[in-house]
Amino acid sequence: MVKQLHKRTPQEKEKIILDIQSLGVIAGCRKHGITKSLYYYWVNKYQASGIEGLEDRRGKNMDAHIKRLEKEIRILKELLAKQELESKLKDELLKKKFGLPGKKEK
Repeated sequence: MVKQLHKRTPQEKEKIILDIQSLGVIAGCRKHGITKSLYYYWVNKYQASGIEGLEDRRGKNMDAHIKRLEKEIRILKELLAKQELESKLKDELLKKKFGLPGKKEK
């Protein structure tokens, strides 16, 4: 038997928390089909931030996260290109100054 994921609204979570507090943790969790660890996770979030703490935040900041990663990738590519150019220039200067043979390309 496969459990189906159930998205609950913050209001539903609040009602479940209050119901479990009146029934007891074990009986309430069985009634609502949630684990004790999930219940305590919700209670901690609820106590810390109120009903706003119970909101589902999965995927909310993904666009900002993706843009930040793309910017980081662009910067790293620019740095890599700059270092490769500096390396080539140093090799050419060494060849001119010391007459060293260049790398043999295959």
